[in-house]
Amino acid sequence: MRVGDAAATRAILARYGFPIRKKYGQNFLTDSGVLRRITEAAGVTKEDSVLEVGPGLGSLTQYLCEAAHDVTCVEIDAKLIPILSETLADYDNVTVVHEDILKYDLAAHHAALPEGASCRKVVANLPYYITTPVIMMLLTSPVPFDTMLFMVQKEVADRLLAVPGTENYGALTIAAGYYASLSNAGTVPPSCFYPRPGVDSALLLMRRYEERPVRSRDEQLMFRLVRASFNQRRKTLANAVSHFEGLSFSREDVCRALVSCGLPEDVRGERLSAADFAHLTDALLSFA
Repeated sequence: MRVGDAAATRAILARYGFPIRKKYGQNFLTDSGVLRRITEAAGVTKEDSVLEVGPGLGSLTQYLCEAAHDVTCVEIDAKLIPILSETLADYDNVTVVHEDILKYDLAAHHAALPEGASCRKVVANLPYYITTPVIMMLLTSPVPFDTMLFMVQKEVADRLLAVPGTENYGALTIAAGYYASLSNAGTVPPSCFYPRPGVDSALLLMRRYEERPVRSRDEQLMFRLVRASFNQRRKTLANAVSHFEGLSFSREDVCRALVSCGLPEDVRGERLSAADFAHLTDALLSFA
């Protein structure tokens, strides 16, 4: 049975006496057009083993099962597991895992895939409170995911898609852009969910770089510089970095590195791209 409409969603929630819990960001998609659009935007084919994060009632999972070779969905809420057993009963290519995605063993998941299957796609409906850690975990995973389609709050998508010098631009923008290309695959209004959230959602498509266009010699140091720069974003980058705990660069060191990269000494971190931070990191290392 299809569960991707408002009437079916309300009926199954009522039948199971399911308590919708805000702490898990539970707003269930009830628009078949959006469900199809997500599957198409992720480019799911019969060659794909898809990892789905937060299947909810299984409305999107049903579409993914019909398009993919197989689907593994990871759900944190134990009360949804029996519902998923019912809504996905007609599909023999799905595995439901009751687990916190942040604790899920991605390497073991990849190793256990059926022979010939390609684990390169992730589809996730992410509540606000875990959006950043889940995205960064998947982007930095050794598992060869190359396409990830996230449904997130629109304000999160705006931050991830921001350009240098704008209000929404920040450390998360740089981190995500260092590992992947990002694009907006569409906006989803509150009317497409039950219960209705208070904000718009966005479909964020990430394609992880096979060969990154820029790479720092010391990525850990690079991201410490990024954090320092945005910790007090009104300060110049040189002042912010030279006073950041855990970094030992003087203001003079930072200014010299900035000039060597063709950047002004008084520039703020919010003006630098991921490539700029990578080049600045390498410049600082060469002066050490």
